[in-house]
Order: sequence, then C-alpha cells, then structure tokens
Amino acid sequence: MRDPLWAPGDTVVERFLRPDGSIGQHHPLRVIADDGAVLLGWLPADTPIIGSRLADGRLFREAPLEERFRVPRVRVADFWRDTSTLRRIADDEWSSVWWFFDAGGDFLNWYVNLEVPLGRTPSGPDRIDGILDVAVEPGGRWQWKDEDEAEEAVLAGRITAGQLERLRAEGERIGALATAGRFPFDGTWTDFRPDPGWPAPGLPDGLL
Repeated sequence: MRDPLWAPGDTVVERFLRPDGSIGQHHPLRVIADDGAVLLGWLPADTPIIGSRLADGRLFREAPLEERFRVPRVRVADFWRDTSTLRRIADDEWSSVWWFFDAGGDFLNWYVNLEVPLGRTPSGPDRIDGILDVAVEPGGRWQWKDEDEAEEAVLAGRITAGQLERLRAEGERIGALATAGRFPFDGTWTDFRPDPGWPAPGLPDGLL
C-alpha cells in the first residue's frame, strides 16, 4: 500500500506513541508541503492539542527525575503555548527539525526533537519521542537537551539502550550539520510566513 500523500492546506495529526503502542500526544499540523517521504507542517501558538500529564495530576517536570517515567500518564486537553513551530518530519530520520517563531512571526531558533520513526497512517505521522533532544541557535551553536532524562528513560524501560544509542548518533549528525551551517540550518524557512487565510489546524473529535 502506498504511503499517504498530503496536499498543502490539509490538516494531519502527528501522534507520539508509547512503547506499548498507546498514544500519548496528538499535535495537529497544517500541511505546507509533502512529497510522500518528508512532511513540512505548521503548528501555530494556541492551537489545541492533546498533551499528557502524570496520572496523579502533576506535570511531567514537577515530578522528581526518578518518577517521571515510572508514574502512569494520562492524556489531557491542552494548547501549544507561546511559540509557533514549523516542523520537518522525514519518514526515515530519527529526528524532526522544528523552527520556532515568536508571536510577531520572527524566527527564534531550531529545536531538534530526536524520535523513533514509526511511519505514516492516513491521519498523519507516528513517532516515539526519544526524550533526548538537540537545541540549535542561529549561527549553528548547538547543545544536547535532557540527557539525564534520556538515561532515566532507559532505566525505566521507556526507550531501549539500543534506541538511545541510535538517537545519540542522530544528534551527532544533526550537530555536524548545524556547525557547518548546512541544511536545514542554513537559513531555509527562517522567513516563513503562514498563509493568513488558513485557520489553525484542528483535532478530530473523540480523542479523550
């Protein structure tokens, strides 16, 4: 079966799955471009999403490190806050690159979400969040994010040691591109402006 191909203006939903196959988060994206292998999608600030929190009501960051991946989680209605993001999601890459824009539409920085790719469904791309991330500033300076959480996630069985090794290798690849100022860190899409006629992408009913 041929993978789904989405047209500019379509809404897709990026889903973040847990290792057991359950769905943790849903992020709706307005399709900017898609060639069947690489999706470029837009998530503006204040867009409704399905997020997650710990089953005892705490936010993820409110729990001690040793509890963050051991306490069960539940899905909750939420919003994408503060910044808008343009996301490049390649089906065969263990990362997605996010361009962050402020409320005035000015580019801020890149954030590279390291992920395990799980392919596409008719509704959008599926990924497992790899916990470990890379932040890239204009000019190419980069740094690891959440290394301690990634190590704890392995101990808790959230990701495997083999997956973390692959994610680290992907982060090193991304870092080399950033240092060299190569795509996608060469200024491409830093002047992006969404079509003003497009409403914010929406979520389908019945997700909670």
